[in-house]
Amino acid sequence: MTVANDAIQRVAVLSTGSVTIRPEHVGPTWKNTYFWLFTSSRWTAPRPVNVYVIEHREGLVLFDTGQDRASVTETNYFPGGLNGLVYSRLAKFDIGADETLAAGLAKLGYTVDDVHTAVISHLHQDHIGGLPLLGNANVVVSRDEWETLHRPLPLARGLLRSHIELPGLRWIRVVPEPLGDSGLAPFTEGHDLFGDGSIVLLPTAGHTPGSLSMLVRRPGHAPLLLVGDLTYDADLLAEGKLPGVGDKKQMRNAVAKVNSLRDSMPELAVLAAHDPGAAARLDAALGTEG
Repeated sequence: MTVANDAIQRVAVLSTGSVTIRPEHVGPTWKNTYFWLFTSSRWTAPRPVNVYVIEHREGLVLFDTGQDRASVTETNYFPGGLNGLVYSRLAKFDIGADETLAAGLAKLGYTVDDVHTAVISHLHQDHIGGLPLLGNANVVVSRDEWETLHRPLPLARGLLRSHIELPGLRWIRVVPEPLGDSGLAPFTEGHDLFGDGSIVLLPTAGHTPGSLSMLVRRPGHAPLLLVGDLTYDADLLAEGKLPGVGDKKQMRNAVAKVNSLRDSMPELAVLAAHDPGAAARLDAALGTEG
């Protein structure tokens, strides 16, 4: 499918605070995840917790919802015991009162009630933090990702079910469908969010079993690929280098597909959730428009 007309009026990014993680988390690293998690003594500089905002003619679309400020103000937000220790060693968050999802949307001229659809790249806690505000929106996740909630030991896998399975949310669990003549090879399956080719969800399993990326296409404009946590640095992804968390085989496959797509779309801007350069990359891509 080609994109016949421009269904998108605006693309922007906001950050719900900042996060510091281990350098091995960003990668590449030869170390086993749990080995570096419990032995690393270093932290990165603060990195953004990005939420991407797309103003589509059907309504406002979010890609991810950021980190909940309650995670830094409420002592019982995270689990205790060994799981709590893992969370504390994995990441440290700094979220001001003016860095919530609602505050970020307000700075862009929107409210949470304007959100038509929130696409969740995956269900880790720094991507689902805005869910309590989104009772009026459709919340889209891959079926494969949703099913991970009900496998053993969800807390140990970074899934805080009490902050995900909230009453009143309208979850839509999507499965990949044949894309036909979409021009998105090597991706042959995905989910066209509105059926107009402007926003296509692509399966990029690896960081988690059901991770999704979002391709945003506008006629005459640079295409954007929002990749969640497939990488923490778009330059590393371009070099084929993998982060330190996830299934290496699946990540290698997804990264190779993204880089192959980039070969067919030379202007493609790859935008990750925690890449410090993502906002500048988005600005540069938007600067090429028109």
